[in-house]
Amino acid sequence: MKKCLVSLLFFACGMCLTVAAQTFPFQDTTLSVSSRVEDLLSRLTLDEKLSLMQHRNPAIPTLGLPAYSWWNEALHGVGRNGLATVWPMPIALAATFQPSLVEEVFQQVACEARRKYHEAYHADSSKASVEPTDYVGVSFFTPNINIFRDPRWGRGMETYGEDPYLTARMGLACVAGLQQDGPNSSRESLVTAACLKHLAVHSGPEGQRHEFDARVSPRDLWTTYLPAFEYIIRHSDVQQVMCGYNRLNGEPCCTHRHLLMDILRHQWHYDGLVVTDCWALNDCWERDTVIPRHRTHATAALASAAAFGNEVDLECGSGLEALRTAVDSGYISEEKVNEHVRRILTTRMRLTMPMGNAHPRQRSATAGSEPLTPEEVAAASLVLLHNDGVLPLHGNTPSATGPTPQATTRIYLAGPNAEDTLMPLGNYNGTPAHTVSIREGLATLFTLVDNPRRADVIVYAGGINPQLEGEELPVDIPGFYKGDRTRIELPDIQVRELKKLRRRHKPVVLLLCSGSAIALDKTALGCDAIVACWYGGEAMGSAVAKALAGDYDLFGRLPVTFYKSTRQLPPFDDYGMDCRTYRYLTDEPLYPFGYGLNYGSYHVEDIVYDTASRTLHGRVVTDRPSPAGHMFRTVQAYLVGDDPQGPRKTLIGIGNGSSGHVAIPIDPFWLRQYNESTGAMEHPRANTPLRLLVGLSSREQDCQEIIIPAPAQ
Repeated sequence: MKKCLVSLLFFACGMCLTVAAQTFPFQDTTLSVSSRVEDLLSRLTLDEKLSLMQHRNPAIPTLGLPAYSWWNEALHGVGRNGLATVWPMPIALAATFQPSLVEEVFQQVACEARRKYHEAYHADSSKASVEPTDYVGVSFFTPNINIFRDPRWGRGMETYGEDPYLTARMGLACVAGLQQDGPNSSRESLVTAACLKHLAVHSGPEGQRHEFDARVSPRDLWTTYLPAFEYIIRHSDVQQVMCGYNRLNGEPCCTHRHLLMDILRHQWHYDGLVVTDCWALNDCWERDTVIPRHRTHATAALASAAAFGNEVDLECGSGLEALRTAVDSGYISEEKVNEHVRRILTTRMRLTMPMGNAHPRQRSATAGSEPLTPEEVAAASLVLLHNDGVLPLHGNTPSATGPTPQATTRIYLAGPNAEDTLMPLGNYNGTPAHTVSIREGLATLFTLVDNPRRADVIVYAGGINPQLEGEELPVDIPGFYKGDRTRIELPDIQVRELKKLRRRHKPVVLLLCSGSAIALDKTALGCDAIVACWYGGEAMGSAVAKALAGDYDLFGRLPVTFYKSTRQLPPFDDYGMDCRTYRYLTDEPLYPFGYGLNYGSYHVEDIVYDTASRTLHGRVVTDRPSPAGHMFRTVQAYLVGDDPQGPRKTLIGIGNGSSGHVAIPIDPFWLRQYNESTGAMEHPRANTPLRLLVGLSSREQDCQEIIIPAPAQ
């Protein structure tokens, strides 16, 4: 297994860079982390402890403690830190329906992050020791596991879609890849540190996020908004949880005692760091004439006391003076401060355990094979929504016997995203060495012509871009506001362009570039093929080209529902789940969750359930083989609800059917239902008949039904 070489970081060699020759027990790496933490904690003054409770930890030269910033980004690659690999956005990663692929991606991200920190540290060791610098560390505010409940939310592209199970599986894979701390690993060291955000019930509106109060029922809270957080916390050693900007039923999330203390600490037994979203505490007290805020606390000190006096350990922000005032006023005891700093030091030490030149578990994405590439991942994230036979096109890709015998397809390329090299990068991104645009990708395989009359096929690169949808953007134009969308339809100008192009009586392939679902009218739906391309990262253009040429038939599945129109949606600021997502939608959607086509055609049959292993088994039958020789991958299992107030159906398992056989483990966690009387999630009684649908999407006609007994607990 390959390993990336890294330097000895903060507590390893950093300790001996900033202090005299004196050494302390906490610098002795033969001792346990807990012993070293207690020794260091005992040597810190109260002011030094408080300084470590801000995200920019200053250097403490008397103890050899170098500076460090906890604010670093790795949403889909090392972000905001110079040259770095840019993978597809999380919504695109979710479309792969492959947790193992996501874990491999983030293994590579972790490897690159350690290498970049090594380079920065040695480039200017004095600066690295003294000045805390954002975005160069190895603790990341990633992944975003909020539920993409409404396609109008501009930050939905950062999430893993609308389903709790898929979000949990993909989020867990991200954590495993970043931290590389599987069940058999030591608790003494980490490769990088992941962070689950934003707890909880956070999904717009962006223009109101500093004052917004998300009102949700206990049922929706426990069945939709919390399961991914709970599942990942129970199945990993995730190091950080970030509380969100919004209020939850009246109380700001970062001062929410029930959320942070009763649920997170007591019910879920989470013992890692709780960090605020950046400057979220300011929303509690600041009287701003420009940005509307919560204003739930009279002073900054009272807001600080409410946060740190409960379960917040680390503030991403600049509230040190408020924290000092809260402590001096007796609102927060030094014992509570020690509790917070103990957690902070534990994660820092675990991140920096020295093991020669290589981290003990840091590994490349694959063992004994070539590492995964951004192009392969982008290709697996594309979703083929419609194909009347025009795809695949004839490219000039060589085959085993030489160039393909067919004439290369002549393409007329149009649309606002055809040449855009920023669109594929999404947000929270690094800077790639090179971004392959859709035009550049197609030009490598096809003949591009400058007049539609000379074309065999018209390819229209439409959709939207991250300059229109995203985090709290300064945008206020028809269809878009502050990063959110006000309507989900394809922009009118693109509909008009498609009408003109379709009058050419040439096949039209529509490429939908977006971070969310787009509603299509009859003009767009009349295109001969439609592909959801998302924001596919630095190699998006080459992945699209090879998929259109049939070199890839790795198409993914929709991680969100595509609605017919904005009219099908409830009000954006209503957080109730009624009529939202495939789990509660009663109308027919444009394209259902889990849907997607391949060039090959398949179906599942012979589904059986093994009660001993709690696993579904079945066969994937090929009706029409893929021209690329690829096999169908994703098989989905849904629990059909019998609670009239609960979800109509909900994803509970996915499996890989590429071998012709599929096995889908069923975790009882996902069989739970909300009990209105107890206010808790409860397992069904043993042997209760449960109706499952197993197949190719969430549509019943794509699935086979099976009844299984509820497992005993």
